[in-house]
Parts: sequence; structure tokens; C-alpha cells
Amino acid sequence: MSSQQADRRSISRLRSSAACAALAACLFVLLTRVASAQSQLSAPSEPYSLLNTPQLTGDWLGARNSLADRGITVYADNTSFFFGNPVGGLSPYFDYGGHGDYLMFIDGAKCWGWEGFSVKLRAEHRFGETLVEDVGAFFSPTVLANLPKANSERLALFAGKMDTLDGDMNAFAHGRGKTQFSNLAFVFNPVVAATVPYSTLGAGFVWLREGEAVAGVAVLNSTDTTGTSGFEQLFNDGALLSAYVRMPTQWFDMPGHQLFAGTWNNQEYLSLGDAYIDYPNLAIPPTRGSWSLYWNFDQYLVYDAQTKRGWGPFGRAGIADDNTNPLAWFLSFGLGGNSPIASRGQDTFGVGWYYAGLSGQIEPILSAFLGPVGNGQGVECFYNYALTPAIHITPDLQVIIPSQQDIGPSLILGVRAQMIF
Repeated sequence: MSSQQADRRSISRLRSSAACAALAACLFVLLTRVASAQSQLSAPSEPYSLLNTPQLTGDWLGARNSLADRGITVYADNTSFFFGNPVGGLSPYFDYGGHGDYLMFIDGAKCWGWEGFSVKLRAEHRFGETLVEDVGAFFSPTVLANLPKANSERLALFAGKMDTLDGDMNAFAHGRGKTQFSNLAFVFNPVVAATVPYSTLGAGFVWLREGEAVAGVAVLNSTDTTGTSGFEQLFNDGALLSAYVRMPTQWFDMPGHQLFAGTWNNQEYLSLGDAYIDYPNLAIPPTRGSWSLYWNFDQYLVYDAQTKRGWGPFGRAGIADDNTNPLAWFLSFGLGGNSPIASRGQDTFGVGWYYAGLSGQIEPILSAFLGPVGNGQGVECFYNYALTPAIHITPDLQVIIPSQQDIGPSLILGVRAQMIF
């Protein structure tokens, strides 16, 4: 990537971050004014205590409960990352960065009496430096720090600006990179990255069973529009179709899931830089359309039905169009869930391994730019310690064997700190 491209990307990210921060601030001011305008606010359920409150800012003197009673729920958190690779990689440095997430849910039934209608608004921003350029791997060890890049009993319709990171759900290996694994390879299946943009306009529906989504279909704009509204680019270069089935299971009399999904994007592919994985922005032979197929499972081996906590294995597998995707196939397996320590029920843990198979069609293009490349793999383990319900500290260890064969294995050590407001 040229220095001019890097500068433009940095400026774009700064503008996007500023816009998200401004939106979050506006939402906060609006909500607090709405709440203060009420003649009587709900009394706090119990005195504020830092050790017990699930949000650091507490109940806002009853305003948070008052808003929730009227159908408006606010959630905000900040996750900080201090990660480094003292052994291997390109640069043996530690970097500090972070990600802020701001959510507002509006229940249409409570607000306006519109049964089955709901609104979800998200604003996010990133700050600081991340480790991905120091490691020499395509998969970010701290994916969250590198981003951005209707409710009936059976059917829910949705439309708007989509955040696709919530796809590929898994009980033990998802969490948006802040509550479970940190490495991109364990947050979602990376075979979809060439066909699914991070944020874009779209619409679709999901089938629900007992409040849980079991199948869904979506039609989205084919290209990423994280930094704009997206309306001017809507379907200018084709469309994306995505479909999945996530079937609940009861193996061993324990809950689990089996997910099968696929994506198809008919945009014209001209370079590798269109994906939100950090592939080099290299030209490829023009190709119209790309696809991916993937699967994941989670299965509890230990489960408490009353607290809905437990732990068990998980896995992912996928294949993709190797004419447009540097990743032809992918595998990952691991173990995760709530801590098995009886007194630490709010803690979570995970250990996982992944293997990424390089595309034979894209390999010559990457080798000409990076030198010898091949398949990559890695291991991650973490323990998410709930210091309080609103503060989580997560030590993390990763070992990564990059695809770039002239770069040695990297030992990555780090810690995350999540604060829920």
C-alpha cells in the first residue's frame, strides 16, 4: 500500500470515528434530556455500588429505568487492547488501541404501540494503534480494534445499515472480539470476508423459534459503505445474497447449535483490498461474482439450565471462490464458555486453533508482492475475569504462524479491559 493510500485510509478512519463519536454524544444528550423531562422518574432499585452495578454510570438517578419502561434501552462500552509480540513477527512492539460501542434499542410496542416493530441504532469508533501490521498475518489478532473498517413470535423483518460482524453466531467463539476470543479467526468465519462487507445497506428477514433466530435471508448492497450513508452507492455494483440455517440441538441432553450458511456477491472484483481482512491492495484479474459456504457448531458439555451457563467445544469450517478470495478454505476448533470455577460464574474462557488454506489462484499474486506465502495457522487462549459486573479484564496469549513464509512464528501477549457504561 502506498503512503498516499495509507494517509487517505487514516483520514477516512478519523472522520468515521469522529462521526460515530458525535452520534453517540447526541444520542446520550437526547436520552438524558428525555428522561429529565419526565415529571417522575423510576427510583433506583438499590443503592449504587461499583462492585455490583452492571453499568459503571449506574441507573442515572432512575433515568435509565424510566427510559426502559418507555421502550428505550441504552448500552455503551469501551474495550481497550494492549497487545504485543515480543517473539517473532515483523516488529517486536506492544501497541495500545481500543474500540467504543454505543447501542440504543427502541421497542415499538412500548414507545408507540406498534406491536412487532423495533429499532436498533449503533455507533462505534476506534482509537490508537493495533498489532496487525507488526505480526505479518492477514488475520488481525485484535479484530475489534481494527474495526470499522421487527419482533413477532415467528418472523422478524429488518432493513437499514447493517453491521455484519454479528453474523456467524456461536455460543463460545463470537462476542465481537471483546467478550470472548480476540483474534478474527475465532470471531467469525473469514471465508466470508471477500463477499460480505463490514457495513452496508440491506434488508431481510429471520425466522424465530422460542425467541431464537433459526434461519434468515438478507439482500445487501455489494460493497462496503462504512464511512457514508450508502444510498448513493446502493446496488451500483451488484448485490449480495446471504442465507443461513442455525438449528438448535440437544445432544447429550445439552443445548447446542449447527449452523449452515452461504453468501453470493455479484460485484466485479478487481483487487484484494476490498475485503475487511488486511489483505494487500493488489490487483487481480477482473472477475464478476464470488461465493462462500460455511458451517459452525457449538455444543455444551456442562450446562446449568437455571443460570444458562456452561462450557463446551466449538468448530468452524468453510470454503470459498479461490479466484477472488485469498482464503480457499478454513478450519477452527476449540473449547470455551463460562469458567468451570464454581465461584467465578461470570468469568469466561476459551482456547482455540485455526488453519487457513491459501488460494492456489491468488498465491502467485501475493508471492510476487510479499515473497513466499502459504497456509497459516494459530492458537489463542484467554480468560475473561469479571472484576465487577461492569469491568472485565482479559489476559490473552496467541501463537501465530503467518502465511508469509519468511516471517517466523509470533508469540503475542496482551490484555483487554472492557468497561460497560
